[in-house]
Amino acid sequence: MTRSAPDSCPGVLRLHQAADGPLARIRVPGGRLEPAQLQVLADAARDVGNGNLELTSRGNIQLRQVRDASELALRLGAAGLLPSESHERVRNIVASPLSGRVGGFADVRDLTVDLDAGLRADARLGDLPGRVLFTLDDGRGDVSTLRGDIGIHAVGGDEFALLLAGVDTGLRVSAGAAVEVMLDAARGFLDLRGTSERGQWRLHEIPGGVESVVEALDRSPTGEPLELGATHDVPIGWLDQDNGLVALGAAVPLGTLSARTTEFLAAVERPVFVTPWRSLVITDLDEGPAETVVRVLAPMGLIFDANSPWLQVSACAGRPGCAKSHTDVRADLAAAVDSDRVLAEVTDVERSAVAVELVPAAAVTVAGRQHWSGCDRRCGRPRGPVTDVVATDHGYRVETDEATTAP
Repeated sequence: MTRSAPDSCPGVLRLHQAADGPLARIRVPGGRLEPAQLQVLADAARDVGNGNLELTSRGNIQLRQVRDASELALRLGAAGLLPSESHERVRNIVASPLSGRVGGFADVRDLTVDLDAGLRADARLGDLPGRVLFTLDDGRGDVSTLRGDIGIHAVGGDEFALLLAGVDTGLRVSAGAAVEVMLDAARGFLDLRGTSERGQWRLHEIPGGVESVVEALDRSPTGEPLELGATHDVPIGWLDQDNGLVALGAAVPLGTLSARTTEFLAAVERPVFVTPWRSLVITDLDEGPAETVVRVLAPMGLIFDANSPWLQVSACAGRPGCAKSHTDVRADLAAAVDSDRVLAEVTDVERSAVAVELVPAAAVTVAGRQHWSGCDRRCGRPRGPVTDVVATDHGYRVETDEATTAP
């Protein structure tokens, strides 16, 4: 695939002009945020944004309606959230959020830090498109399902499979070599892509790209390729850490976190991880404080119930944030959840029997995993089996996976 326009993925220093105003995207490698950083983000959302933080499908954070871009950059820089002006948009690094605390074959936390440092240390890697995604999976199979461009997947305590374009290459690397191999793969992608700003944004868009990068790495496959799953369980609720402490997984409805709630998260004074499933993991809690956190934050909108219908749904920005949207899909979806029209998961037989329909917003009733979109672009659509609820000028069109393939 050859793009007809340069990569316009937003950052902090290059904002996106959304329909409701300038939008900034803050990269958070590995999703980790310290309490002081959460407070800075809460203050920035209130002082220079619309009062909310948006969690993205790559574990990053967005601010909408940015009124003072320079002030935002200054605050984020002082908090360590903008350590590089030249590489700010390429720091798309997702890691297993429970790694080193709950299960997994290997601890990828230090590798995440080293990968971010390695990216920023190589001037040429600042030319990577802002859509390139790095994944570090500790073996549980959570972030490998995101089908990143360059990733590692633990198959043992000191052995990782190298993934390219979401597929296991058969190459195996040690923990000590993993970061440099990932950086070499990124350089190989740049070699294939060339210097044109109108080239491919993702590795899978280059015909034969994976094979070419493997050849450039000059390594021989030594492992049987892994079969990676399409879905996994999002960590929600009470999670017992391996060290006897507690982590709490909290879903954030539609990924929108208010400045006030963020302040309360900062006050917990524990590391918080933003996940690529628009949820949070609050870590390293004793049992008593963990119970208090649930009592305080649940009434503020965070969801600690793994059976909540909010875990079944996602949506694009919709109106007023996107001019291409036919309607305010988030408001329509929230109304569907509140009126119990988001139903439990259905079987594959029942799913395939659902026909394409056109119905008014107040009548949309859908079972199982679903994504609501304001137009046919279906921005933000997750991978795996999903029912599409797509807005038109005359209501919503409901499509099963059998009826459509999202772009």
